[in-house]
Amino acid sequence: MTVTSTVLVRTREARRQRRSGLPRWCLVGAEILVPILLLAWWWLASAGSTNPFFPPLQTILSRFVDFLGEPAFWSDVASSAGNLLLSFVLACAIGVVLGVLLGTVRWLSWFVEPTIHFFRAIPPVALVPIFVSIIGFGTETRILSITISAVFPVLISTIDGIHATDPERRAVGLSYRLSWRDRILSVALPEASPRILSGMQVALITAFVVMIASEMLGSSHGLGARTLLAQQSFMIADMWVGILVLGVLGYLATALLSLFRRRVLRWYIAIRQQEKNL
Repeated sequence: MTVTSTVLVRTREARRQRRSGLPRWCLVGAEILVPILLLAWWWLASAGSTNPFFPPLQTILSRFVDFLGEPAFWSDVASSAGNLLLSFVLACAIGVVLGVLLGTVRWLSWFVEPTIHFFRAIPPVALVPIFVSIIGFGTETRILSITISAVFPVLISTIDGIHATDPERRAVGLSYRLSWRDRILSVALPEASPRILSGMQVALITAFVVMIASEMLGSSHGLGARTLLAQQSFMIADMWVGILVLGVLGYLATALLSLFRRRVLRWYIAIRQQEKNL
């Protein structure tokens, strides 16, 4: 039995022995119940509303059902989801590769890190007009702006994770004459993975915000463009539909990344849980 599997077994036993804390089914039920209660409150509070900017939820849901039968709506959903997914994957790949390089080559990191932090301090949305003025409108502009905006959290977290590698483990790798590639893949990246995945969570939020901004600026495709067009055309119910769909898309993206993070960091979560139960 490996060390990781042993830790997992002990963690399960500790969980069964715990007397305090809410059961998992209660937490899952609350996660489902709270949105339902909010929608029920919105339905009752907006019923009979005559305010043109806050239509009844029934009207909004009716427009949403109408959109489900429109191919243009699904095309906008696919455009936004595709741009978000492609840009996020590119940002993670670039951030991890450059982060490993800068994290292992210390002198290069000293020269480059001030510039990285300078551009990181610029609000991501402010970069969108720059890319539009240089490249023009189009899918390439949106993907480039989302990727560059989202790469910094992954890059910085990867550099910090590599720098925080345990010196003793690094020395063990050297004593066993592991190659640079093996030391990175077997020692540095596994130990840095909690920080890297935390940076990916921040990068996903950044990518989602910039995706909406890039679609609202001179684009005719995507949920952001659809929502802005509805607002400018005073189709307020359609605007609310766009906002709700964007919220659902953001929630699903975050949930999938959280599931991926738990799968990858099962060993780390088990160790932390065991430390709490000691």
